[in-house]
Amino acid sequence: MILSGNKKKLFFLILFFIFNTKIIFALDNEIVIKIDNAIITKIDIQNEIRYLKALNPNLKNLDEKEIYLISKNSLLREKIKELEIYKYIDEISIERKYLDSLIKARYTNLDFNKKEIFLDYLKTNMLEIKDIESKLSIEATWNQLIYQKFSQNVKIDKIQLKEKIRQDNSQKFKSYMLSEILFNAINKKDLDEKYNKIISSISNNGFENTALSFSISDSSNIGGKLGWIKESSLNEVIKKKLSFLSINQITDPIFTPSGYLILKINDLKLIDKDYDQEKQLKDLINYETNQQLNQFSNNYFKKIKNNFIINEIQ
Repeated sequence: MILSGNKKKLFFLILFFIFNTKIIFALDNEIVIKIDNAIITKIDIQNEIRYLKALNPNLKNLDEKEIYLISKNSLLREKIKELEIYKYIDEISIERKYLDSLIKARYTNLDFNKKEIFLDYLKTNMLEIKDIESKLSIEATWNQLIYQKFSQNVKIDKIQLKEKIRQDNSQKFKSYMLSEILFNAINKKDLDEKYNKIISSISNNGFENTALSFSISDSSNIGGKLGWIKESSLNEVIKKKLSFLSINQITDPIFTPSGYLILKINDLKLIDKDYDQEKQLKDLINYETNQQLNQFSNNYFKKIKNNFIINEIQ
């Protein structure tokens, strides 16, 4: 079949479009990081950028290079956890009811009171609910893995906690809305240098964006937000540090087994004391257990990360 002049032009135009689209897609889908046999591509990082921007609207205030780096590191952390999980199970799946509770926690953290509003918000950010569900499932399964591995190593002094409750004669207690930045330092000089960088970043970019950039805690991808925490649940060192601060102020670095911790008071309220001592004890045990499991999680992640062959191609 012989094509006419116009048809030839159209034919070659279509070929040109298809060829260049493939080239553009290939460039966008270039491999950025190899972790053993797994890969992270530019498209993966672009998806992570949209995800982090949706959860942290203030992220848009940073320059694009910094946002790209934050997203790359966030995705690398998630991929390492995912690969480690698959050493023990064949499929990542959690109960629907629990997943729904995690989704609710995410959208209430963004001040949405209905899931439908959250779904519309995701669409405007070119995200789908399945993207959120996948990430929450990985994080929840990781936490289950940590619990299975280390729950027997958790040490709770119930006698000390009961005495703490008995000695508290206050009629009301404080509840703090806190955010955190957790970081490592190998010596005093390293601590000072990192702390100065963090303080400078907080001044220029805000606490949430600094948590995204510097924090090694699992809370980093939501700007370090911890939510409301009762003063009675905190250890004496942290409680004392916070007692001298007002809303929007931050602590000096606090040494913990996981690293150095900086806390910010986002809000503060007084609550009538609950005189149910059994409930108080249960709350204290849950908080202390979660704190220790978080420490095990951070330390285990640092350990396994060294066991993977990580090659950054770009």
